[in-house]
Amino acid sequence: MKYARLTKEQLEELHPEFINFLATQSITGEEWAKIKAEQPEVAEEELDIFSDLVWEGVLQQANFLENIAPQQLFLFKIEETEMHLISLKILKEGIDITTVEGYQWLQQNFAEDTVEFYTASKAFSANKTEDIFALIKQGANITKGELYGFFEKMVK
Repeated sequence: MKYARLTKEQLEELHPEFINFLATQSITGEEWAKIKAEQPEVAEEELDIFSDLVWEGVLQQANFLENIAPQQLFLFKIEETEMHLISLKILKEGIDITTVEGYQWLQQNFAEDTVEFYTASKAFSANKTEDIFALIKQGANITKGELYGFFEKMVK
């Protein structure tokens, strides 16, 4: 398995796509029920293959990631061969931007000396999607990039 098994909830959400996936392998509903009952290891392999296909599609379409920690914000822009980072570090004690109050504080004070900005760029390794997935495993979420776009104007 290249990425991670989809959760039960994710698999339920993607049930029609999973049925199509099984159909591409000429597996009917009856055959799937039989496989699950008599060959659970084969069923597990099929779930893993489907999960990897879903992750691969999602990761290939990801353009922005965000990872919010109590006193840091990491914003990533995904390009063809590299990713760009804008990071904000909160220097003021007691501010937690993962809370509503802390995030409101950041919105009002991002231009103050109590917030430091950092930027960086990094080329992807041989496998771009695995690099993106590693960030997701560390807590990043795929976004539309509104925050990145806003702060990109600040650091230019």
